Amino acid sequence: MELFAKILIGLVAVEHLYIMYFEMFAWETIGKKTFKQIPADLFKPTKGLAANQGLYNAFLATGLIWTFFINDTVWKTNIAIFFLSCVIVAGVFGAITASKKIFYVQALPAIIALVFVLISI
Repeated sequence: MELFAKILIGLVAVEHLYIMYFEMFAWETIGKKTFKQIPADLFKPTKGLAANQGLYNAFLATGLIWTFFINDTVWKTNIAIFFLSCVIVAGVFGAITASKKIFYVQALPAIIALVFVLISI
């Protein structure tokens, strides 16, 4: 169970690194393909806002990656729970305010990872 939890944490972290990449560096290309409901002419003026969101996604990914370097099991578990919970909250908020798809793409993988973290305690 613990190995599976680590794999899921890693996948959630990689997902957030990808989100960070396209929000910070490819907003006007990948961002347009991802967020088709936003008019194309708004991507250039919202580039700074997207980069700010990307930075927050980098923090989430970094926190999850950090868990791989913590030796104390209790501390590692608590940090994983905290950052997965942050991802879940962000995903639920995004689903409520932007697109329901965000729940399935962002929150659901973190929920599944969190369940496996809790099971492996």
